[in-house]
Amino acid sequence: MEENDKKIKEEGKKGFLNGMFTGILAVILVGTTVFCVKQLITLYGAKASAVAVQGEDSNGGTENAASVMNDNVVEKMEAIEQIIDYYYYQEEIDEAAMEDGIYKGMIDSLGDPYSTYYSEEELADIMEQTEGIYYGIGAYISLDLATGLGKISGVITGTPAEAANLREGDLIYMVDGESASGLELSEIVSRIKGEEGTTVHLTLVREGESDYVEVDIERRKVESPTVKYEVYSDETGYIQITEFDDITVDQFTEALAVCKGAGVKGLILDLRSNPGGNLSAVVEIARQILPEGMIVYTEDRNGQRTEYTCKGENELKIPMVVLINGNSASASEILAGAIKDYKIGTLVGTTSYGKGIVQRIIGLQDGSAVKLTVSSYYTPNGNNIHGIGIEPDVICEFDSENYYDNGIDNQLEEGRRVLKGLMEKGN
Repeated sequence: MEENDKKIKEEGKKGFLNGMFTGILAVILVGTTVFCVKQLITLYGAKASAVAVQGEDSNGGTENAASVMNDNVVEKMEAIEQIIDYYYYQEEIDEAAMEDGIYKGMIDSLGDPYSTYYSEEELADIMEQTEGIYYGIGAYISLDLATGLGKISGVITGTPAEAANLREGDLIYMVDGESASGLELSEIVSRIKGEEGTTVHLTLVREGESDYVEVDIERRKVESPTVKYEVYSDETGYIQITEFDDITVDQFTEALAVCKGAGVKGLILDLRSNPGGNLSAVVEIARQILPEGMIVYTEDRNGQRTEYTCKGENELKIPMVVLINGNSASASEILAGAIKDYKIGTLVGTTSYGKGIVQRIIGLQDGSAVKLTVSSYYTPNGNNIHGIGIEPDVICEFDSENYYDNGIDNQLEEGRRVLKGLMEKGN
């Protein structure tokens, strides 16, 4: 009997210890999102400085990063740090990766798909892309909010992505055999990019296909011209803007000058699948075609308003058609929205994406940064199109089968037909 009692006590003690250990592990799992926040507060505090923005806002200035952590959070963080140091079964811990995960978790907790944390390496990649040169496959990638997957929103001519027959609308289900579901856009992009000459395997979901589409794509140096142009024989010009980067303003200025020099009497501006970009870039381009007045204005959470205006000195006074689709977002919607409000162009295509908010990248002292949504933007008539998009004047659904099988762009053809009508009406 005494031996049985002793055995029961030992098993009970063992069960208690196992339960305590399980509880500690649970605490570790729950608490990792606050580990190392103390270092973030100490190192950076309110010493954040603004950096050039890829995406939405490059107004410059200085941003103050204010801490919202209280003493209880710091104490809990210290306790969890001690628990990890004492109990975690792996002796070597990648503290840098853990810290990055914590910082990303802080921004993720905002529930804003457009706000994120960039490590120093990720920020360098973002800045590199604004210069129009990077190493990758040559496809524009956006985030499909309905599925949480990355989506091919455009393919650059003459790149590995085009050679691999990637198509606009393809959803990126897996990258190198690992699920891409739920990843931030920056992480999807970083997984696809890589050293020149290496290969990435993509598993895609493609509309009309009953099974996944599997492709291997070799990475190489990609030069991404953001503006393409052409002068047609019927005295019309065509300018396509694929995104608004640092280099876009000069490229657009050249394209517009060529069209004007050729004496075009009508212009097609193609903003289809343009994901947006730098606010200052789209404003400078708008000043080359809009009449005098408001281009766009933004309002922050305090109601502070910032206006971007045009003197109208370069107003384009020939008929214009603007092509848009469901992947035309943000800065491209700013330009399309202003053109529509001023009634100086006819929009053809399908309803735009509907991103009416502005992000700013705020740099930290160690070279990392956070990108935060800081304001909403409004078209000249005071419309905020976030979650709504811009309706075209002429609806024209894209015929992908005709395009990929026969090379016929039915939306462009419809745009040319509408433009011809406007030119004849003007005469």
